[in-house]
Amino acid sequence: MTDPAEATHRPELGVLSAMAHGETEQGATIAGAVLPALQGLDDERARFYYELLHNSLNEAARRALEAMMKGYEYQSDFAKKYVAQGRIEEAARALLTVLRARGIAVPDAARERIVAQKDPERLERWLEQAATAGTLTDVLDEPS
Repeated sequence: MTDPAEATHRPELGVLSAMAHGETEQGATIAGAVLPALQGLDDERARFYYELLHNSLNEAARRALEAMMKGYEYQSDFAKKYVAQGRIEEAARALLTVLRARGIAVPDAARERIVAQKDPERLERWLEQAATAGTLTDVLDEPS
């Protein structure tokens, strides 16, 4: 399935098409047709279908799809939500990596606090502080 309109009407068939042909030269074309169809689905189903789609593509098709999307500004709330969520998760991972590399121990409670943080500006502040801080308290404690 390479027609976005058809994929919008029958997203399950589009995902099945990607699963069957994602490893072929048509993989990126199929994915490009199916991705817009996922925007109209409920979050849980869209995430599940996206995972199936992504995992069905060969490396070249994944790269081609990513190249097509570079600089693309997401229009749907669904896509914006998950892009933002991915950026927040990446910032938390980066913070934990910097702390580990600097030899600063992170107890489980602090790790959970970092991973649960949803404010990207706060995560960015913590990451900046982690670059020079001597202790975890210097990173996570907010000035009063």
